[in-house]
Formats: sequence, C-alpha cells, structure tokens
Amino acid sequence: MNKHEKFVITINRQFGTGGHEVGEEIARRLGVKLLDKQILKAVAKKFDIGAETVEKLESRNTSWWDDFTQFYRSYMVDNHYHDLGNDMTSAELFDAQASVIQQIANEESCVVIGRCASYIFRDHPNALKIFLHSPMDKRIKRIVEKYGVGEADAKLMIVDNDYTRELYTKKYTGSEWYDARNYDVSLDVSKFGLNGSVDFLMSFVGED
Repeated sequence: MNKHEKFVITINRQFGTGGHEVGEEIARRLGVKLLDKQILKAVAKKFDIGAETVEKLESRNTSWWDDFTQFYRSYMVDNHYHDLGNDMTSAELFDAQASVIQQIANEESCVVIGRCASYIFRDHPNALKIFLHSPMDKRIKRIVEKYGVGEADAKLMIVDNDYTRELYTKKYTGSEWYDARNYDVSLDVSKFGLNGSVDFLMSFVGED
C-alpha cells in the first residue's frame, strides 16, 4: 500500500479483539478519517431518518454490529425484511452504507471498521485489507474487563457477535468471513497486544 496516494485500510475483526482501538490508532497515526458510527449518521441523513432513530441505534449497544444483531438474525430466521426508518430494508441499508463508504473513500484516505469493507474495496488499487483475531480465552478476558460482565455472558456476547458477522458477510457478499483470501493480512492480536499490533500493521503501510 502506498500511503502517499489516496488509500483505504479496512479492518474486519472478531468481537473482543480490540479491533476498533487498533483501527482508531492507525487512523490517528496516519492522520486520516476513521469510518465507523458516522457512516450510520450519513445513511440516516441520506434516507431522512430522524435524529431520534439514529440516537436509539447508536446508544442501544456497543457497536454497529451489536445494533443490528437481532435485526439480521430475524431476517435470516424468518426470511422477512424489517423496516428501519423510512421503510429501509436490510438490503437497502447495506447498499446505502456501501455507497456512503465509497463516496468518502473517493474523496480522501480513510480507515474503515467492519461493514464488509474488505469486499466493497476488493478491487481498490491501493487498499490494505486486515482481519484481526484472537483466542477465545483472551477475548473473554477483554470483554469481562471492558464491560464488567461475567465470563459466561462475555462468551455469549462473543459467539453472538461473531455469528452475526459471519451471516451478514455471507448474505451480502457471498464470501466467507473467515476466508483468508479476502484479506491481505490476518493477525492474532494476542501475540502483539494492541499497540504492538498497530506497530506491526503500520509496517505494511509503507515508509515515508
């Protein structure tokens, strides 16, 4: 990846790996925009969804994927569309977020957390696609410390979020979330720690 030209870094991650923090630090070091919850706001604006709806979606859980866990699970089980805001279906939501992400990336370099961005930018000439993973016990420990829950609940959160991400990726991209061919780099965060992982990943960005 050439950081002296317009670039995109995408980060897919297992729940509990600290992937958001890694992406946030990479964006900070490179001085570029981090795309995460602001995508939801941009989609809401594009489809004229009320601010109250956006606030509920943002505050209900801890991340974009948590916000839509039940939404997508219901879709997979019942094969019915649910409405969001002004009758937005799940398929329309995916298309809308992809459009917003691509529009921003066309204008400036950025780091994108989740949202099937590795698929969206699969043919981008200057993209670095990252997948972060970690052993279950390490992730359980992190979730327990971060959210103050018990180990059993932490494991349920991890299994639920990972399952949802797998289903979502398969449904809207036709690819497997864990398929290494979708990424340029796959990294076990527990081997390096968060800061060490950032240092390691920055080596793929290119020298000054």
